[in-house]
Amino acid sequence: MAKAVHAKGGWLHIDGAFGLWARATKTHRHLGAGLELADSWAVDGHKWLQTPYDCGYAIVKHREAHARAMQIAASYLPSASDSARNPSDYVPELSRRARGFATWAMIRHLGRAGIAEMITRHCACARRFAEKLGAESGVEILNDVVLNQVAVRFGSDEQTKDVIARVQSGGVTFVGGAQWRGHWIMRISISSETTTEADVDRSVEAMLEAWRDVRGRN
Repeated sequence: MAKAVHAKGGWLHIDGAFGLWARATKTHRHLGAGLELADSWAVDGHKWLQTPYDCGYAIVKHREAHARAMQIAASYLPSASDSARNPSDYVPELSRRARGFATWAMIRHLGRAGIAEMITRHCACARRFAEKLGAESGVEILNDVVLNQVAVRFGSDEQTKDVIARVQSGGVTFVGGAQWRGHWIMRISISSETTTEADVDRSVEAMLEAWRDVRGRN
């Protein structure tokens, strides 16, 4: 795809909101093979980097094109000819909170090795969810679990909704629901830095207890 786009003089952008972080690991970086051929990438920090909401990043290979697209000129603003780098030349807004500080703090806290370990652990936790839930009668795992997302169906749409409601009210873990390929599912997304295999096991127990109660009523 990259070769075809560039042959036509196009710009290839990749929305890597969650998945781009796989490149930080040794275990999952192969999933992003070829991503380096793009011209720009987007990725969220408020998911796998643990930063507050609205921390997101645009990474652009072509500095001049990036600055031309974002730059706002005014007499009271630093000009492009100034030698100092002006952050406002690289983002769409002039007024914003110090999102960069939260990003720096998390990278400083976790480090390269810590980020890689966390992502690898979350992907292993997702597989553990799928294995344990999928072994129960009436429970289906609907997606190929390659990162940290698991799509689970408990019997019918209504039963799945009932299970989600019971799990949420139980307080052991929190999961939401979603429409996926015409069915209602439980969407499990592992993203907290503190999540362990023990947390997965407690969560699975709560989910299966809810499912058995719902199935028993029907």
